[in-house]
Formats: sequence, structure tokens, C-alpha cells
Amino acid sequence: MDSVRSDRDGARSRIPVALKILIAGGFGAGKTTMVGSVSEIRPLQTEEVLTGAEGADDTSGVETKRTTTVTMDFGRITITDDLQLYLFGTPGQDRFWFLWDELSQGALGAVVLADTRRLADCFPSIDYFEQRGTPFVVAVNCFDERRFGGEAVSRALDLDPDVPVVEFDAREPLAARNVLIELVEYVARRQLAAAGAR
Repeated sequence: MDSVRSDRDGARSRIPVALKILIAGGFGAGKTTMVGSVSEIRPLQTEEVLTGAEGADDTSGVETKRTTTVTMDFGRITITDDLQLYLFGTPGQDRFWFLWDELSQGALGAVVLADTRRLADCFPSIDYFEQRGTPFVVAVNCFDERRFGGEAVSRALDLDPDVPVVEFDAREPLAARNVLIELVEYVARRQLAAAGAR
């Protein structure tokens, strides 16, 4: 595809490359918050009130949570004039995981959000991306003062040593943007290493 086009004045301008990124993680980890904080467009959110069915939603550790994503979140951020990221936030509860295969098609990589109050909740996301060979970074969402360093989280999640683990606050647009840049750079490093190995 040609990355240059003409505008009405005859000047040439670049069409940015658009990359698809998944934002995944457990229930209440901050996926919707991250997409909403960093998106330069009004994000699409499919939030619904939590079900009252007993046992349907485990809110331990996130007792104040009242809504959940039932399909996806969508947002967009321009990183440079030549690069835009399209963000697809996945639903975190296992009853919605059937949507992941559709959402993950064509994705460059993923951000797995980890909430140290419920760290085990991000295992299914990590397993999903590892099994499919999808590059991912782990972003530890620091909701409160109970923080664990990236090294401790990496050990607890039994991650490969090259998988980046970063701490951030999903409510802060610049911090969320930096996580996305970390993912893009990680994917580029992997691709360069793979090309060098040939």
C-alpha cells in the first residue's frame, strides 16, 4: 500500500500506518480505564451493570466495581504522524472469552493489565497470547500503595525473561501511552531478532 497520497491542494501527505493492539487482563484490572484515558477519540465502551446472579461476578478486591465490559472497548491514539494505534479492550470475565478470537485477529500485540490485588486473574490472558505466539507486555496497574516491582510480578507470573513488565496508572494518559510505545518497541525488537536469526 502506498503511504503517500495527494490532498486537494496537490501537496503530498502521508497516510499513517494503523496497528491493532489488544488491551487484555482480568475483571476489574483497568482495561476500560486505560482505553478511555489514552484515546484521542471518544472511546466506544460496552459497559453494563454487573449481574445480580449469585456467583456470576467475583468482586473480591474490586468491591466498588459496578459495571463490566460485555463486548469490547475501542479507542485510537496517534503515536507519531506515521503511526496510529487502534485499541481493542477485551472483556475480562470468562463468560465473554468466546469474543477473544474475533478481537485478536490481525493484532500486532497485546497489553496484559495486571492488578496485584488479583494477580492470578491475568493468567488466562497470558496463556492465550503465549499459545498463539502473540507478543505482549504486562502492565501493572498501580491502583493503591500496595505495589510490587516488575521483577516480582514477572517471577509470580512465570514470564519469559524478555517479556517487559511496566508499572503504570491506567488513569494517566501519558503513562498509558508509554505502555503502548513499550509494546510497539518490544514487537519491533522481536521482529529484528527473528530476521537476524534467518
